[in-house]
Amino acid sequence: MDASVLNNPRLKALIEEERTKALTNELVAKLTHVCWDKCVTGSIGSSFSRSEASCLSNCAKRFAEVKMMTMQRFTER
Repeated sequence: MDASVLNNPRLKALIEEERTKALTNELVAKLTHVCWDKCVTGSIGSSFSRSEASCLSNCAKRFAEVKMMTMQRFTER
């Protein structure tokens, strides 16, 4: 492989896009695991109970807020 290929801006952009997708998928999987274990307490049916839906929504919001705050702290350093 020609070393100049590694400096190709289109290739770098594609790699960064794929990296972002992978990180997003990882975050969604973690969020799903954490919030599901915390909020879904009953048997699995066709829909969530009102309390489960509220818990899942709040959990997802808190998870996203903490993740954003953590990322901001690291970028400030």
